[in-house]
Amino acid sequence: MLTERQTLTQFLTEDRRRHPGASEEVDSLILDVALACKAISKRVASGALTGVIGAAGATNVQGEQQQKLDVLANEIFVRTNEWGGLVAGMVSEELEAPYQIPAHHPRGNCLLVFDPLDGSSNIDVNVSVGSIFSILAAPVTGPDVEVADFLQPGTQQVAGGYAIYGPSTVLVLTVGIGVHAFTLDPELGEFFLTRQDIKVPEATAEFAVNTSNRRFWEPAVQRYIDECLAGTTGPRQKDFNMRWVASLVAETHRILTRGGVFLYPRDSKDPAQEGRLRLLYEANPIAFLIEQAGGRAITGRERVLEVEPTRLHQRIGLIFGSREEVDRIEQYHAESGGDPEQHGNPLYGFRGLYRATA
Repeated sequence: MLTERQTLTQFLTEDRRRHPGASEEVDSLILDVALACKAISKRVASGALTGVIGAAGATNVQGEQQQKLDVLANEIFVRTNEWGGLVAGMVSEELEAPYQIPAHHPRGNCLLVFDPLDGSSNIDVNVSVGSIFSILAAPVTGPDVEVADFLQPGTQQVAGGYAIYGPSTVLVLTVGIGVHAFTLDPELGEFFLTRQDIKVPEATAEFAVNTSNRRFWEPAVQRYIDECLAGTTGPRQKDFNMRWVASLVAETHRILTRGGVFLYPRDSKDPAQEGRLRLLYEANPIAFLIEQAGGRAITGRERVLEVEPTRLHQRIGLIFGSREEVDRIEQYHAESGGDPEQHGNPLYGFRGLYRATA
């Protein structure tokens, strides 16, 4: 194995040699993130044997029930990355405010934002979960970080990726020059390059969506899904398969492996929110990966990476995957026009009481 494949360290080193503008600091931070993912992978794999399955008895800043592994994974991320002098501060799904680097540790030029354990509702049924991360440049180095430091659009990311903890643990990464996957060898404790320059197929016949929310969707989404479900007898004249894992990492990994389109759109279930997924540490890094792999990622009406964040834990609609399908969904949103909040009302939906024209 050591002679057949590159390790993650070797890959980053050679990439930096090919691209002199690449940052050694960013590469070092990626290796620290990878170390955190190795530790989380081990705890996820141990499951009930080490007592990490089950609710933690508390809720996070999102108002969601925390699992024991949520808390543990967050602690692993923080402790692995706080001491090395690479980050100026961190933001986590599990923490209300930015994490300040303790005064006795040096501070670096990077900001790290992460979802330490995505899909944690799947833990007790042994379905794949993962970690998502994004690296940004810190506007200043030295003083305590502020919320405004992290409110950068996704186009400003210098690296992003995820680890998926499934039958094997795989780290999928971009530093802005393609997307690459590294599989963990548990005996050696090393990530080895197993897929390089991953591309999302432009066309697909597979979609992922939670259809239980259909009554809350905007007309454009209802129209698209109805056409997929109509199969060969409908306007698309082909059959589609539907998938839904309720784990963003697992859905993304499938799309990067064999194509597809994922929809978690804005809806009217909670009109105060612009979507369900978090912009900074879920939508942005996933959109970064997908675009680097040749796909597209939109909110429905705009490119995800161009959204200007206004809050740390801001939520957003997210639609991504194979370019042809995302283009079509964007077209349907443009044709439906109007106020997205009104369109979220099922009374005026595409198949509501007063059917809107498409």
